[in-house]
Amino acid sequence: MSATPTADAPRPTTDLPTPAPPAEPTGHGAAAHGPTRPGRLSWWRGDAGEGARRNLGLIGVLVVLILIGMATRPDLYGDSRWVWENVLTILKLASVVGVVTVGMTFVIIGGGIDLSVGAIVALAGVWCTTLATQSFGAGGMIFTALAVGIGVGLVNGVLISYGRLVPFIATLAMMVAARGLAAEISDKQTQVSNSTTINDIAAAKLLGIPLLVYILAIVVAAGWVLLNRTTFGRRTVAVGGNPEAARLAGINVKRHTVLLYALSGLCCGIAAIMLTAQATSAQAAMANLYELDAIAAAIIGGTLLSGGRGTIIGSLLGVIIFSTITNLFAINGLSTEAQNMVKGGIIVAAVLIQQFQFGTLTRFLGRNRPTAKA
Repeated sequence: MSATPTADAPRPTTDLPTPAPPAEPTGHGAAAHGPTRPGRLSWWRGDAGEGARRNLGLIGVLVVLILIGMATRPDLYGDSRWVWENVLTILKLASVVGVVTVGMTFVIIGGGIDLSVGAIVALAGVWCTTLATQSFGAGGMIFTALAVGIGVGLVNGVLISYGRLVPFIATLAMMVAARGLAAEISDKQTQVSNSTTINDIAAAKLLGIPLLVYILAIVVAAGWVLLNRTTFGRRTVAVGGNPEAARLAGINVKRHTVLLYALSGLCCGIAAIMLTAQATSAQAAMANLYELDAIAAAIIGGTLLSGGRGTIIGSLLGVIIFSTITNLFAINGLSTEAQNMVKGGIIVAAVLIQQFQFGTLTRFLGRNRPTAKA
């Protein structure tokens, strides 16, 4: 018979030890920074913050270019009114190429390339300024330019998706063919735009800002929403990242590719109207090398040539950087050849930077992050 323990006798220790609270993940430092700041730091250091880091870098490049302009032409930058007008000039210069670059960004993110955008702009501009088209007024000219752009884009997409042509070859052939057709339609002559409504697009201002800049802003905003807030944008990234995985996930890769090139053609049609309004005319040689400017701006903005990644805002910043360089060379009286050499160097540097995944920066931030004190 066992004895019953008294009140003064020690009780047997049967309670399990209290488990320690779960440790914070290494590198977040919750004890030092509170519950919200670590999330922001991890976002900045991770893949999600790569676009923000790149865009800040591009803004830094713009600041450097402005400082160079202030150092080389202090007489001009000392006039605040001239500075404002010069900013508007840069944005106006970037407007046409910027619209083309939005379409190019979608195509490259989707794993393709479009070398025919400049020729499509020329063809759409020439076609919409024929006497037959101008007889239908400004509405007929705008409709024709958009229809030609979309139509040529659809042909590119069909050749690539269903004809199984390499995008480089298909769009290169279209570049030659579209330029030839534009020269045939215009008989190698400059066609003057007689529409006051079209011509006023380049001259009109709203609240002191050119209408062309508003058009660029609308296209960029629409492109950003389409890429980041719609199923179409998510499918574009999926198709560019891994077409086979996208197909197995139920995405019609061929149809989506056709739509991407049609979207690029639509942007070219809009750009044709803008460029025609600026020159009050159109010719087969217009928009020369626009394809290279658009591709370069997209690459500088962080769009991978292999597809699967890119941002509309980054591409816009790339266009503005190139326009600022052009403006900087112009106000300093430097040659176009020197400007092209600088652009070429920037393109090479941008491609090399794409291979840098910001690992060094992440490790640097991790080493220099303040830790919690005991």
